[in-house]
Amino acid sequence: MKMMSWGDALWLGLTARFARVGRLRRAVLMLAAAACTAAAVLYWKQQTDDSANRPLHSMYSGIEPQWSWLCQHDRCERYQASDTTTLQSLQTCNMLCASTQLWPQPTGPVSLASAAVPVRSDRFSLKVVASPSRDVTKHLNEAFIVMQNHMRTLEHGVVGENRRSDIGPPRDVLVKVSVNGSGDPRMRLDTNESYKLALRPSGNSLVVDITAHSFCGARHGLETLLQVTWLDPYAGSLLILEAATVVDAPRFPYRGLLLDTARNFFPVSELLRTIDAMAANKLNTFHWHVSDSQSFPWKLDSAPQLAQHGAYGPGAVYTSDDVRTIVKYARIRGIRVLMEIDTPAHVGRAFGWGPEAGLGHLAHCIEAEPWSSYCGEPPCGQLNPRNPHIYDLLEHVYREIIQLTGVDDIFHLGGDEVSEQCWAKHFNDTDPMDLWMEFTRQAMHVLERANGGKAPELTLLWSSRLTRSPYLERLDPKRFGVQVWGASQWPESRAVLDAGFRSVISHVDAWYLDCGFGSWRDSSDGHCGPYRSWQQVYEHRPWATETPESAAWPVEGGAACQWTEQLGPGGLDARVWPRTAALAERLWADRAEGATADVYLRLDTQRARLVARGVRAAPLWPRWCSHNPHACL
Repeated sequence: MKMMSWGDALWLGLTARFARVGRLRRAVLMLAAAACTAAAVLYWKQQTDDSANRPLHSMYSGIEPQWSWLCQHDRCERYQASDTTTLQSLQTCNMLCASTQLWPQPTGPVSLASAAVPVRSDRFSLKVVASPSRDVTKHLNEAFIVMQNHMRTLEHGVVGENRRSDIGPPRDVLVKVSVNGSGDPRMRLDTNESYKLALRPSGNSLVVDITAHSFCGARHGLETLLQVTWLDPYAGSLLILEAATVVDAPRFPYRGLLLDTARNFFPVSELLRTIDAMAANKLNTFHWHVSDSQSFPWKLDSAPQLAQHGAYGPGAVYTSDDVRTIVKYARIRGIRVLMEIDTPAHVGRAFGWGPEAGLGHLAHCIEAEPWSSYCGEPPCGQLNPRNPHIYDLLEHVYREIIQLTGVDDIFHLGGDEVSEQCWAKHFNDTDPMDLWMEFTRQAMHVLERANGGKAPELTLLWSSRLTRSPYLERLDPKRFGVQVWGASQWPESRAVLDAGFRSVISHVDAWYLDCGFGSWRDSSDGHCGPYRSWQQVYEHRPWATETPESAAWPVEGGAACQWTEQLGPGGLDARVWPRTAALAERLWADRAEGATADVYLRLDTQRARLVARGVRAAPLWPRWCSHNPHACL
């Protein structure tokens, strides 16, 4: 038998001692676990014993909530959760208290229940009761899927094991849609966007009836249905109002957002997210200012040279497939894509390849110096109105825009800030304003050819010297409309309306979102300032002048403009939202009152909806004010 060494004996002794210590530690841990389990059981029993006397929206899961909100005197008041027997989340209190919480505010009668029931996204189903065409039916099905996907985003991480079973089973929701009108699912100038929504209980289920005269109207109804559905973090479940009726229609037919992707390039994902946020606010026109003198980032199939010479690089180019993706995404959300290639000014190196292609000079003053003599911001450049190849090129470009977007009833020719000095330098035998007028007529002629021989119902020009007297009188208001960007108090801004031109309002002193950030060109205050707050955006009603002339103004609507000299990817959401949401309600409802307490409350809720969709919207105020809104008003 082998004798045990001193080292082996020591090791064996230590092992035995550690084993005894391990058994003791395990025993202590088991006792601690038992104590925790007993405490949990007692806590659970205490909660469930009281559950019969607590409202549905008082249930919760996860970490013990700190606060409870109760509807007191038609407003939500915050209490310490330990100080009240009713536990209710802020989201549910907001939805069930006095405010409608809908955005934009409906224009017709609204009736909303003060009780809610649990639902799940996969328990919603769609029945198309009436549809005028296969295209409308297809779009309705796709829009319904979009709505369900937004609900799934809200549910993420709460449905299933995190959901309290004692709030009751989720209800089935049958959404019945009837479209009795246009078989064209596109957003058009004559689209009837009105809708009616009726939500009611039916046994243990809910039934939603949405009726509309167009796909776009029905889609708005689905958006409103989504707004009366919310996530209650205390219940760990989606809740929906038990009953609701909404009758709704927009005040203006054109409700837009312009985004400039030429000064700085934005990836397709940011454009899609912007369109999704527009849909959440029932805006209907994505005005895509796709090119400018700084860059031409779109590789057209008909004229690839424009991007080859004008794009910042291969990673800053939109393909035709990208455009199709954006157009389809927008159309399912009730939005048209209005693409603008600005001419004859605001062009640059993209048009500098004419001589080498044997087409002569397509543009003049490209990157001319000093730039301040030839354009409003560097680099300069504008088309050669005497080169016939320009009009051939524009016809190809216009045709491709119409084919890709499917928008043929409205078109934007651009037409702002032409440098008379540039053309005077190259054509000293002709008044530059006459050249500008002739270019505009020629561009309109090739647009008609590109559009199958028919002029669009509305062809927009930017307000400019061409839309001032005496040149304004030479334009035909039956053929042209004007996007008025000048300040609301400028005489020429009003002259366009007084002359009977159909107009889209984008006043720089209210709806330019790039103002207030200083100048990137020098040390001055910049081309516009100060910053336009959401309250200023909301309260701007230029058509409400109470004069005999204004009653006859043919205002089509308006658009916020986000120019991007000082904006790039990653910063877009907070710059645009929620300010453009404020514009959306102004153009949809146009109620006479300004930014009242109810507007603050509803916009704060709408901002939270956007954030839940992945839109990084800027806050209206400190979070404390969301928790105690009336204390901040």
